[in-house]
Amino acid sequence: MLKPFWADLHIHSALSPCGSLEMGAPEIVSAVRKAGIDVIGIADHNTCDNFPAISEAAHGDPVVLPCIETQSAEDIHILTVFPDFKTATEYKAWLWEKMLPIKNNVDYFGYQVVLDHCNNILREEETLLIQGSRYEVDQIVSKVQSIGGLAILAHVDRPSFSYPVALGPMPADYPADAFELSWRIDSVQAAMWREKYPGRTFIRSSDSHTLDTISRANCTKMTLEAPTFEEIRKAIREEDGRRISWPWG
Repeated sequence: MLKPFWADLHIHSALSPCGSLEMGAPEIVSAVRKAGIDVIGIADHNTCDNFPAISEAAHGDPVVLPCIETQSAEDIHILTVFPDFKTATEYKAWLWEKMLPIKNNVDYFGYQVVLDHCNNILREEETLLIQGSRYEVDQIVSKVQSIGGLAILAHVDRPSFSYPVALGPMPADYPADAFELSWRIDSVQAAMWREKYPGRTFIRSSDSHTLDTISRANCTKMTLEAPTFEEIRKAIREEDGRRISWPWG
């Protein structure tokens, strides 16, 4: 039976240097449960190493998907969503073949901590995560889709780290699975994007770096049979009755 589920596929943890240290595993899980969100994606910059901690802390409530907010050579952010951690780690290994060994400056960028489910620090990531890989956006989209993931152009409405800022308007047939819009835009602004790209799938995500932005109001309602990767893929493709509700009503 199909029913509504709430999904936020773009949440950062304390591993992202721009993320607050309050974004630990138990804290994220608690905030998501309080908000009534069914499925989340942990999408740290260029890595997925805190997925196990948050998945273990959640125990299936919410469902946690491994994601990576990949930064391309053009400094475009792509929200990459994977069916399982094995696929995500294989993608990360490919991605890091073209990451530069730039050391993180904690005083300037912030801490990058890998945690366990109880927030014990396992290690600090020394390589700066907020840098562009040397893969172009088209290569990233193609790679993600070839290994069974979803490639979503992140926050296309933003004045930085978005496809339109770097390369101009997206082609109508650009092969990304969906476009993400920021929760900060209003319904009029969102409608302009839908009119500009008719027939394209849009999602809304919180892109949370702090706990206070985790909310149903900042994510997307989906009609699914269950809160799983495959069901979300079907909803994005509008298959078998699954669908994405327009986030702005």
